[in-house]
Amino acid sequence: MKTRGFEIAKGYENQDINLPVRKTKYSAGYDIEAAEDIVVPSFKKGMAPTFIPTGLKAYMASDEVLYLYNRSSNPKKKGLILANSVGVVDSDYYGNIDNDGHIMFAFYNIKEEDITIKKGEAIGQGVFSKYFVVDDDVSEGERIGGFGSTNKV
Repeated sequence: MKTRGFEIAKGYENQDINLPVRKTKYSAGYDIEAAEDIVVPSFKKGMAPTFIPTGLKAYMASDEVLYLYNRSSNPKKKGLILANSVGVVDSDYYGNIDNDGHIMFAFYNIKEEDITIKKGEAIGQGVFSKYFVVDDDVSEGERIGGFGSTNKV
């Protein structure tokens, strides 16, 4: 029986995507790599973040979440900051009809020059965690799509 983990997302099956690993036995985060070469342009006012595909999806228990964090070295070395500070991947994102639950990192580049991320380069980390709901929770909605679909009915 599968409890939680990573799988290759549809469309990335034969593209040499590495499943995330922890580098030490006490690390909380699984290092996640870029699925392709991509340029993150230097930030200009009003521009959208650059989404870096990972080629991954994550499965977990219904009361768990996968948090996506930046690498601690990214802001100083590469000027990369997460557009949403922390990414939240809900359990029902897995296998959705829009994008199969494909995980992407949304970055801004605060350096003056464009930054190139290479396929296989570690870009962030994922941490699985349990979450709790309040006593009077009445949530009954179901996800019908992929990225940004939580409020769509």
